[in-house]
Amino acid sequence: MKNIIGILLTFVILCFTRSCSQTPTQTTEERILPRALTTAESKIVDSDNCFGIKLFKEINKGETTKSVFISPLSISMALGMTLNGASGATYDSMRNTLELAGLTEQEINESYKSLIELLTGIDPKVKFDIANSIWYRQGLPVEQNFVKVNKDYFNAEVKSLNFSDPSSGGVINRWVDEKTNGKIKEIVPVPIPRDVVMYLINAIYFKGLWSNQFKKENTKDDFFNLINGTRKPCKMMYNKGDFKYFENEQLQAVDLLYGDSLFSMTILLPKRNVSIDALIGQLSKENWDSWIRNLRVQEGEIYLPKFKLAYEKSLNDVLKTLGMGIAFTPYIADFSRIAKPENLGGESLYITNVRHKSFVEVDEEGTVAAAVTSVEIGATSVPQLFEMRVDRPFIFAIREKSSETILFIGKILDISS
Repeated sequence: MKNIIGILLTFVILCFTRSCSQTPTQTTEERILPRALTTAESKIVDSDNCFGIKLFKEINKGETTKSVFISPLSISMALGMTLNGASGATYDSMRNTLELAGLTEQEINESYKSLIELLTGIDPKVKFDIANSIWYRQGLPVEQNFVKVNKDYFNAEVKSLNFSDPSSGGVINRWVDEKTNGKIKEIVPVPIPRDVVMYLINAIYFKGLWSNQFKKENTKDDFFNLINGTRKPCKMMYNKGDFKYFENEQLQAVDLLYGDSLFSMTILLPKRNVSIDALIGQLSKENWDSWIRNLRVQEGEIYLPKFKLAYEKSLNDVLKTLGMGIAFTPYIADFSRIAKPENLGGESLYITNVRHKSFVEVDEEGTVAAAVTSVEIGATSVPQLFEMRVDRPFIFAIREKSSETILFIGKILDISS
């Protein structure tokens, strides 16, 4: 099922854009948004979509033979919280990578806040939850404004933990497990590495029933064609009705609605003479918007395989390629708005890992999807007083320093008086 899963793009929740406000004649009539998006909200939606598309394309470059499933919204929110701790060139590089250059920091934060409120309450027939948290090592002198901003705008839970206690990683992972309804069990290692001082985590959970469900009795045994030319048995679902549909010489596109119609799954299927990589090469914010705008209600038949996918990836290299490498560079990254350098005793904060995990399951009733993104902040170490106890066999040498000549070399296995 590699091809079909790869092209779902994780835009499972994108049907709140303008293109979905057109009224169709489907079994369940589509509703418009309960309110218009503000200018800043529209900008941040555009920014998130643009970031998501370029992120997906960059990940695909390294995973052309694997299925991919990411949540750009989750990644953007975790990095958005982190952005509130960045300064200078680090801030600029992160903001540009997230496609937020046209927004002030205040607009960014306010838009995330209102978007969280809008998305989590927009459709009573769909369960969609967003949760944010920040966990930091006890004793880290965290700037209170950084805490306040992320509490106020991202509704983040902020907690101090003894990271040296092996149970601390389990505390964070239980939070992840709870917020994703058991679909993602862990995101941080146990025990927590010694150089890690903070985790900024976003968790998203989605459960939506199809507005026009697939009948189980119509599901048949079938085959799914893999990119290597072989076929894999699958359970193929079937549905017939009015759907928003579009096709051109490269692809077929269809929108399948959830709940009260404000969420949907958009599927892009390459034509048989077009490879999945060629279609992804055509993917851009402009093309995506054009394809969505051209969806029109049309009667048709849908064959869709049941599938389940768990995916995970460290996003370090991808984000560096997209322009925010400075944030990962010790002594160069500037996260002084998380903690001031003078309060860190010579240490320097930088991003050590951005880890993303996701899950999706599609069947006749609907879709369950979850994602977690963890931004791991590490600290460079100040040289510590070392201890060397020469209490076991050792090697030693006597040498002349100016010529670097080794005069004697040996090993001691036993000490005699």
